[in-house]
Amino acid sequence: MQTSENHDFSSPLVALDAVRKQYRQGRMTVTAVEDFSLRLMAGEFAALSGPSGSGKTTVLNLIGALDVPTGGAVRLEGRDLATLSRTELSRLRRDRIGFVFQAYNLVPVLTAFENAEFVLTLQNVPPRERRDRVMEILAAVGLADLADRRPDELSGGQQQRVAIARAIVTQPAIVLADEPTANVDSATGAALLDLMEKLNRELRITFLFSTHDQHVMDRARRLIRLQDGRLVEDLRQGGKAGER
Repeated sequence: MQTSENHDFSSPLVALDAVRKQYRQGRMTVTAVEDFSLRLMAGEFAALSGPSGSGKTTVLNLIGALDVPTGGAVRLEGRDLATLSRTELSRLRRDRIGFVFQAYNLVPVLTAFENAEFVLTLQNVPPRERRDRVMEILAAVGLADLADRRPDELSGGQQQRVAIARAIVTQPAIVLADEPTANVDSATGAALLDLMEKLNRELRITFLFSTHDQHVMDRARRLIRLQDGRLVEDLRQGGKAGER
């Protein structure tokens, strides 16, 4: 299994500078994130925590180029996302970012293999290479013998493993995982975390989670706490405060 594409490990993989995100709700303006700054280095295994409405998912969406900030700047691998065209943003999401959604977001009519293969097809990867890479990843997540099953034939934990396989098969720079253990039991959640830690360690894939799950927080080597859209605490393993 290959590692993710080389990155300059001396510079931040992700940089957010004084980011603000506001939404309109009727006549009201709601501020989801305010004055949020963050540096995330390649190879980190980090978690965003905080109560519902604290801005965790908004931060993931901004980093993943699924949303645009109202103010401030978001950079991925040194590229200011605000300067990229829609085509360039689509390619960035396709090639450099893996997404694991709380609701899995698998295509119901496709098999586990086809769901994992889908982005490689968009990348025009040759069929034989696609098959080799997908089967290698499905084996890594323990689903090689279920490659021909559709989502409704899989358990919740198995569907989440397919979602993880789909997220990492392109060898992205970063995987953004929104509440990845929310819809599975504790044993399955622990197994998923074991898997993602292994991928982080062996492939150097960067992981950033949003989570309410204390088990995810305990496993993270960096815990970034939000409250009312603001950064309130940034702790690294061993309790050392992270740099703002």
